[in-house]
Amino acid sequence: MSRVLCGELEKHVGAPVTVKGWVHRIRSLGQVRFIIVRDRSGLAQAVLSGELARSPHLSCETAVSVTGNVVEAPNVPGGCEIQATGVVVESAPVSSIPFEVNLPEITAGLEKILEHRVVSLRHPKSRAVFKVQAEAIEGFRRFLRANDFIEVHTPKIVASGTEGGAELFSVDYFGKPAYLAQSPQFYKQMLVGAGFERVFEVAPAYRAEEHNTSRHLNEFISLDLEMGFIDGLEDLLSLEERLFQYMFAHIRETCGKELAMFGAELPQVTTIPRLKLSEIETILRREYGKALPNGNLDPEGERLICQYVEKEAGTPFVFATHYPVTSRPVYAMPDPESPDLTLSFDLLFKGLEMNSGGMRINDYHQLVGNMGRFGLDPDSFAGYLEVFKYGMPRHGGFAIGAERLTARILELGNIREASLFPRDRERLTP
Repeated sequence: MSRVLCGELEKHVGAPVTVKGWVHRIRSLGQVRFIIVRDRSGLAQAVLSGELARSPHLSCETAVSVTGNVVEAPNVPGGCEIQATGVVVESAPVSSIPFEVNLPEITAGLEKILEHRVVSLRHPKSRAVFKVQAEAIEGFRRFLRANDFIEVHTPKIVASGTEGGAELFSVDYFGKPAYLAQSPQFYKQMLVGAGFERVFEVAPAYRAEEHNTSRHLNEFISLDLEMGFIDGLEDLLSLEERLFQYMFAHIRETCGKELAMFGAELPQVTTIPRLKLSEIETILRREYGKALPNGNLDPEGERLICQYVEKEAGTPFVFATHYPVTSRPVYAMPDPESPDLTLSFDLLFKGLEMNSGGMRINDYHQLVGNMGRFGLDPDSFAGYLEVFKYGMPRHGGFAIGAERLTARILELGNIREASLFPRDRERLTP
């Protein structure tokens, strides 16, 4: 008999079915035993009587196949249950589980949860996080494909970093030094100049940052895009507004059950306010007596400006634009009207930076000169610079951290909860 998913049981009332999954809960009542079976789609109740009810081999987290007839049961979630005629134990636990996964919440601390990550992912609410994340990425892909972007896959072992600094993981590449890619930035730009014009990538990125906070990972999934022949920064801001409108609509459509588990409500994305960093500094000083360290937004500044915009404009989003040249990468386009600033931006959502982006330098001589000012040797970036010699259009892009976005949507307390197998300063397993 073909397998039926637990979440589809109501379609088979009056028919025999086989469901397969794990025993989520067991309850005995006299000569009858009720078991809740859990699979990827949800939960289903099976009623065991007679010899089946006396089976000594059933315990929570046993992998089972249950065959029986589906009957209506108004008092059961889903409105139906299985009157079991057979149960096959596929595999029973051989040791005690490190924490319960059949309660509304896992009661263990985050460190223990991550030590036993595969067990924690059996909990429906833990898995729901990654359903939301998967659909956010699917919305990202669908929107960009509909707007004539092509998906690309760029190297993750590289000869040099894209963001500068010492935030690089080094690897031995057949006796030569190499690094794990901080981002696909250089390759995105090269492909724009190669004629693709509009590209995107969904892939891991690596940052060897010595942090240990609730908002950072050393390996994360980056949703990157780059497009050519733009007129200015506003093209990028407008694109991201429309992108988030589409992504959030897609998540609402596909993840209603998962959002409800967390009591999460996705905001409507309309026009996102644009504030230059200098304007944000004025607001924070006036409203909160807050100064910006080194002319840049710190976590407290991000939280406060979002709080202010939420109060004044009724949206949890804000674009922070025109960051100083000193705080942006070598390829960031200086503002012609204020050369010490860049045509760059961050998108803040509910008090947290979601992504950075901006226009890029497209003139070969300007880019080479900027590398000198940043203390970089242009000869080390010959492969990247080549395309700029042959007519590079005005271009720009941005990158969204999938885990950060997921954590903010669901109001998770720690970004590690939005990573299947997180990598941070201390964690390299499982």
